[in-house]
Amino acid sequence: MTNKQKYTALCVCCMAVLIVQIDATAVNISLPSIAKELHASTSQLQWIVDAYLMVLASLLMLSGSLADRFGQRRMFAIGISIFGLGSLLCALSTSPNMLILMRGLQAIGGSSMGPIALSIISKVFTDKKEKAFAIGMWGTVLGVGMGLGPIVGGFVVADYSWQGIFLLNIPIVIIAVPLIHKVIPLFDDKQVRSIDVLGQILAIIFIGSLTLTIIHCGEMGLSDPIVKVAGVIALISGFVFLYVEKRVKEPLLEITFFKSIPFSIATFIGLIEFFSYAGFVFVASLYLQDYRLIPPLEAGLLMLPLAAANMVFAPLSGLAVGRWGTRLPMMAGGTSLIIGAVLLIIEVDIPELYFLLAAWFVGMAMGMANSSITVIAVTGMPNHRAGVAGATAATARQFGQSLGVAVLGALLNGRMHAGYPFTHAATAGWYLLLALGILMVVLSWITGMAFAQRSAQRVQATF
Repeated sequence: MTNKQKYTALCVCCMAVLIVQIDATAVNISLPSIAKELHASTSQLQWIVDAYLMVLASLLMLSGSLADRFGQRRMFAIGISIFGLGSLLCALSTSPNMLILMRGLQAIGGSSMGPIALSIISKVFTDKKEKAFAIGMWGTVLGVGMGLGPIVGGFVVADYSWQGIFLLNIPIVIIAVPLIHKVIPLFDDKQVRSIDVLGQILAIIFIGSLTLTIIHCGEMGLSDPIVKVAGVIALISGFVFLYVEKRVKEPLLEITFFKSIPFSIATFIGLIEFFSYAGFVFVASLYLQDYRLIPPLEAGLLMLPLAAANMVFAPLSGLAVGRWGTRLPMMAGGTSLIIGAVLLIIEVDIPELYFLLAAWFVGMAMGMANSSITVIAVTGMPNHRAGVAGATAATARQFGQSLGVAVLGALLNGRMHAGYPFTHAATAGWYLLLALGILMVVLSWITGMAFAQRSAQRVQATF
């Protein structure tokens, strides 16, 4: 491929990932409008966000395996088409439960786009430096999409309605499908892998039951029978999933990857990073519109520092990775999250200046760490395992988003039911973000140690 063809393919991959990530966070700004029009409760609003994130997390690993088996271009085109259909049906939803189901359908298509795009990029760019740059750009777009979501959502809801957030995807999908067939090459290294049906079912049960446990715990409390039953199901399905994956010849989740200490830590930091980001956006959206009664457009604009910091620091992070390695950018990301959480904690009533600064540092945390995480996850594995490796790292991120909305939403909901005012109820979530920021710094330091690097080399040799 010529350089022009390579970078055109990169643009198409980034465009697909961009709309998936914008959709993940744009809906947050529309939640108050959806609540009024469809009469949705707080827990239903959590499900409208989490149904999308939960299905994404459940199917990403399967999507990576299917792409390795049937071809990246074919699965990419199918995925974005399903995403477009789901977007249309979301816009036509007439009840909270219908919207929750259609968000799940939308995510079935979206689940294939992230890991497949990453796999395509890793195969198109064979030069090590070019690959690092391309993956860095992909990571930048991923983070920028999440940052732009609330801003795009604010403009669309203000000028049209919450349905416009979903209708916006339709023309992009119509343009993208023929472009995929035109610019994405057919690769001749398809891997004939059996489908781990049992592992996939167990993954869906685990993620779904865990999300149900957390959301309903915030609304009903630990004594609720649904919470207890769902919690037991999550615990059992999680252990059975790990047991099955260790013994299946071609597992959905490659447990061997996690013998690499850098891969394991980077994957976990990705979960922490997206947990913090998604949880902050969910609570902040409700704070701005329900508590402060700020209109959707202004609320979206107040999220601008989140996207701006991501856009500024993501490319700088990519340059830093190329010059100094992955450890320092990830540590900077953890430090930024700590500062953002401290700003939210020390000023409980969160005046606008503190909120804007906190949003900046949360966005900076995403921008600084995301490229490093992606580089560690993909470049440490052979090309023929890129789809599964990328899907594993992406699953952790999406699972982190789902948990962030569920946990911070449950903390907020539970404390408000206990009689705390909104800002004091939200403080419990900010303390959690502070602890996670400290953990990010510590884990980032470990990734650069000699014993960690040796473990990564041993794992790569096994493939």
